Amino acid sequence: MPTVLADAGVENKNKAVDELIAPGLLKRVLAQTEIHYSNSMIEAWWRILKHSWLFLHPLTTATQVRSLVEFYVTEHNSRLPHSAFDGQTPDEMYFGTGAHVPDALAAARAVARQARLATNRAQQCAVCA
Repeated sequence: MPTVLADAGVENKNKAVDELIAPGLLKRVLAQTEIHYSNSMIEAWWRILKHSWLFLHPLTTATQVRSLVEFYVTEHNSRLPHSAFDGQTPDEMYFGTGAHVPDALAAARAVARQARLATNRAQQCAVCA
C-alpha cells in the first residue's frame, strides 16, 4: 500500500483527505506525530505536484489520481531539469549519465547571449536611423 508522508496541516487532515484514506488504498503517516523526523523536502515536492499538476485535472477516482501521479513522477525524474543539479534531471544525477549537461548548458547560454547582443546591437530606432 502506498504511504503518504504528510504534516498535520489542515491540507492533510481534513474530511476530503480522510475520505480518500478511509478505503485503505493509501496510508497516511504524519511527520512529528507518527514518525520522529521531518519530511519537509517531500512536502515541498508534493506541493509542486499538487499545484503544478494534480489541481489542473479533475480528481474523481483513486485510479485517476494514481495515473496522474505516476505520469508526473516519471516526467519529474526523467525529463524535468533541476537547478540544484546544474540542469540535470534527477535520473541523470542518480544514474550518473548527465555529467555533460552543465557544460552543454553553459555553452548554449554563451551562444544565446552572443546572438542576443548581436540582435540588440543591430536594432536602430527611428531617430538614430
